[in-house]
Amino acid sequence: QLQLVESGGGLVQPGGSLRLSCAYSGFTYNSIAWFRQAPGKEREGVSCISSNGGRTNYADSVKGRFTISRDNAKNTVYLQMNSLTPEDTAVYYCAASTYYSGCGSIDQRRYPYWGQGTQVTVSS
Repeated sequence: QLQLVESGGGLVQPGGSLRLSCAYSGFTYNSIAWFRQAPGKEREGVSCISSNGGRTNYADSVKGRFTISRDNAKNTVYLQMNSLTPEDTAVYYCAASTYYSGCGSIDQRRYPYWGQGTQVTVSS
């Protein structure tokens, strides 16, 4: 059974940092991506990472501030988020593909398996 569980969300002040974790089970060496959905907005792709971690991609809105990484020995993908702004407030989801190992466009159609999400709120 393929499962993904996000953690690490919370309330942080503008300019602060958070690190999200996505613990996965039931598969190995698949592409994983982070998405987010703010209230009243469509879900958007944030970042993806290839199965071996050698390729990553970021949305323009987070480039230079967020870093995705993975530890395949721990079956965990991380999203380090720095210089957070209120516009980063959203529910963050990790998602996995069972057939795609790369990382190109952050297209949710490539990622059929999703975690339950973790809330990130950036506010003073």
